[in-house]
Amino acid sequence: MSTLTCLVVDDSRVVRIVARRMLEHRGFSVVEAEDGEKALAVCRAQMPDAVLLDWNMPIMNGIEFLQHLRAEFGPDKPPVVFCTTENDMSYVEQAIAAGAQEFIMKPFDEEILAGKFAQVGLL
Repeated sequence: MSTLTCLVVDDSRVVRIVARRMLEHRGFSVVEAEDGEKALAVCRAQMPDAVLLDWNMPIMNGIEFLQHLRAEFGPDKPPVVFCTTENDMSYVEQAIAAGAQEFIMKPFDEEILAGKFAQVGLL
């Protein structure tokens, strides 16, 4: 079985490093992008098996990235798990409506992350 890849999209280098460690511990190969525009370029070059996506980023935010991703590549693949400090229910609803499969709040730990990835069929 080949290694699953996860694209971690967050403007915080620290969050990307922490998420990378957690995901690599679970057997994922990790690619990083610091904004939605760079993330879209990664997807166009080689589609990851999953995306862990921040909401608030410069250039192209998470919801804009997700809308572009779904418009270009379809509604289901890859699974997207939103990861953000935004805790208002309207953000969750907006993310799911735009095509995200799951939503987790920052700060998160490996158990929470693994649980969400399991829910979308990746672990």
